[in-house]
Amino acid sequence: MWSLERVDLGPGRRAAPRFVLRGVSEKNRDGKRTARERLAVEREKQKAAERRRRTLIVAASVVCVLGLATVVGVLAANHGKDSGSSKAGPVVAPSGATGKDSLAIQVGKDSAKPTLTVWEDFRCPACQAFETAYRPTLHELTDSGRLKVQYHLVTLIDGNLGGTGSKRAANAAACAQDAGKFRDFHDVLYENQPKETDDAYASNAKLIELAGKVSGLDTPAFKKCVNTGAHDSWVMKSAAAFQAGGFTGTPTVLFDGKNIYADQTMTPAKLKQLVQAANKG
Repeated sequence: MWSLERVDLGPGRRAAPRFVLRGVSEKNRDGKRTARERLAVEREKQKAAERRRRTLIVAASVVCVLGLATVVGVLAANHGKDSGSSKAGPVVAPSGATGKDSLAIQVGKDSAKPTLTVWEDFRCPACQAFETAYRPTLHELTDSGRLKVQYHLVTLIDGNLGGTGSKRAANAAACAQDAGKFRDFHDVLYENQPKETDDAYASNAKLIELAGKVSGLDTPAFKKCVNTGAHDSWVMKSAAAFQAGGFTGTPTVLFDGKNIYADQTMTPAKLKQLVQAANKG
């Protein structure tokens, strides 16, 4: 764009007009500057979104991580305490419990070569995520006799967030084991898991209600086992073993002793390959 301006030629001389080309380059510069600014803003938005995403992932993971400074004290204070009682009862393992000190509930045949060890908490959302992703594969492998899974029940979220839902649910699962219904009830607990901040599983009535979803489980014997906390001391002994084992989060998943949950590349398909290789060896 051309514009007309007067040029001062000095004292005593008339100002002379001069055409000057301006505006186009300035507009170009303004346009480029505006484009750069828009790009910078968009990049900042993307960075902020990524930071939020990472924060959410970390927050979700931290929920099921053992806060040693505080939880050790909580576990010690609560060890052996029954709901509504202040005295520890005898350690009563559920029917068929196996492993060291009979602290594991096994799903699958003894003859299966590889063993998957799972430390879990029924209030833990990461445990639910693991179960949702791997359940069909675990059912397939255990039903076919190629894998046995040993579950250890702990009370991590009770210690982290307060409440007794982890212990109550674990006791109820042990009661289901007595009835030969552990796996089915185990799956129901995860399918109906409340938010980790909601201690809904502290209610024995809620747990008995969920037992109605498992054929043949809602019996007087099961209700008595749940309401009396028959396996509470066993659950707390399992929780103490989790702590003594140096584990810091749930789920902790070990394949023949090796932590595979920490492997970011692990998938159900890869687990199948591990099982196949173990059965060939």
